[in-house]
Amino acid sequence: ERFVGMFAFALWDRQTHALHLVRDRLGIKPLYYGEAGGVFLFGSELKALRAHPAFRSEIDREALTQYLRYSYVPAPRTIYAGVCKLEPGHVLTVRRAGAEFATESRAFWRFRDVVEAGRAGPFAGSDDEAVAALEATLGEAVRMRMVADVPLGAFLSGGVDSSLVVALMQAHSDRPVKTFTIGFEDARYDESPHARAVAEHLGTDHTELRVSLDRVLDVIPRLPHHYDEPFGDSSQIPTYLVSALARQHVTVSLSGDGGDELFGGYNRHLVGPRLWDAVRRWPRPLRRAGAGLLGRAAEAGEGRLIEAVNRRLPARLRVRMPAEKAAKLARVLDVGSPAEMYERLVTIWPGAAAAVVGGRDSGQEKAREPWLDALGPAERMMALDALTYLPDDILTKVDRASMASSLEARVPLLDHRVAALAWRLPMHMKIRGGEQKWLLRRLLDRHVPRPLIERPKMGFGIPIGALLRGPLRAWAEGLLDPERLRADGFFHPETVRERWTAHRDGVRNWEHALWNVLMFQTWLDAQR
Repeated sequence: ERFVGMFAFALWDRQTHALHLVRDRLGIKPLYYGEAGGVFLFGSELKALRAHPAFRSEIDREALTQYLRYSYVPAPRTIYAGVCKLEPGHVLTVRRAGAEFATESRAFWRFRDVVEAGRAGPFAGSDDEAVAALEATLGEAVRMRMVADVPLGAFLSGGVDSSLVVALMQAHSDRPVKTFTIGFEDARYDESPHARAVAEHLGTDHTELRVSLDRVLDVIPRLPHHYDEPFGDSSQIPTYLVSALARQHVTVSLSGDGGDELFGGYNRHLVGPRLWDAVRRWPRPLRRAGAGLLGRAAEAGEGRLIEAVNRRLPARLRVRMPAEKAAKLARVLDVGSPAEMYERLVTIWPGAAAAVVGGRDSGQEKAREPWLDALGPAERMMALDALTYLPDDILTKVDRASMASSLEARVPLLDHRVAALAWRLPMHMKIRGGEQKWLLRRLLDRHVPRPLIERPKMGFGIPIGALLRGPLRAWAEGLLDPERLRADGFFHPETVRERWTAHRDGVRNWEHALWNVLMFQTWLDAQR
């Protein structure tokens, strides 16, 4: 309870002959465990467990179904039956019980307690007092993570979170902070001009790398080794590339991850509650009909009509990737509750169980915990993101990508004291007047001019959809060959091929769903 930051460790008690496995509060560092052949195995990488002669690598079909649905395997499952991820904020105690092992898991810190304590004792100060409190708490979190006896820097995308972390680093440093970003030829995915502008304003020692297509393609075969289990978030590629860039200059790099989950930064936090408030007023059969019409429009010629309409709108009303957003809207029009809306918004492959041979999908079990019912729609989504998407996708991506380059990534926004403050803040200090991460932006205003930051949220990705129709098409065709899929016995070939054909021919954008299958197939090859 006195620890601050990230950790995963094992402690052997020689007096009681007990093993204690411990993982940090928010799940920044990984810890796996399982029993095989009378041996209790544990480690920070699945490949460490696989190395043991007793390990048996049977694939968990329900875990595979959930992976296909979400792009990651939700904790406590792993892709292997009988092997688990230790949950964040938990201690697992293991003892011998004859020929068996007795295990007991307990939480030393629960995100639920933070949420409920924050709601019970909300922040009552003014806007200016809230900004001051955030600057003090986050500033201290940044300062602590700058303590290092090796070269240190930071990832900088030019967005709110990374810019704020770098600004606070620079405020605590008597020399220019080393910052790193990567750029792409495709302007839709290129954040480097924004990062460069922020770096120039703050006076950092900035390094920028323009990434070629060949460099992107070169990374893909390495992913299964680095990630250990199937992982379908395609931003794993730029995250690996920027980590490799940073490691050429520093050994430790600070990251801005965590701001979206704690301060309402995802589009679903803003749009989801509005959408739920609007759709619940209409009869469900009518909404279902509207969803069908919108879904077909989004599919036809990959939504070219929707894209054409979007181009004719005033600049302030246009949205990025309108056809994809229309398809997502179609999926949520007929939901029956905010909980159901969240599940559909975060689902990458609807009906995943029908695509997996022997598949079964229990969904996100954490999403059904009763304590969430006391939260409003936006708060509920933010809490679930922090409990699921953050540790199992975002932090997994950053940890594996950075460690693959021997780089230590530190995340000051996920200091548990920052999380506690965030949940004491009322929602209008997180989302106000349609502006997300409102308080983070007010604090950033003290360091960086608003025009350098104000831009639509881009995310951190690459044009996977176009690559699958172009340079990666032959590679994808080989991995998605019906005979191969049938022989492997994990996916129904007809279901997968239907989506591949629609994507390949430009009828519908299934890039993220197909990437999940392709990353599993690539991982499967690596296991063999």
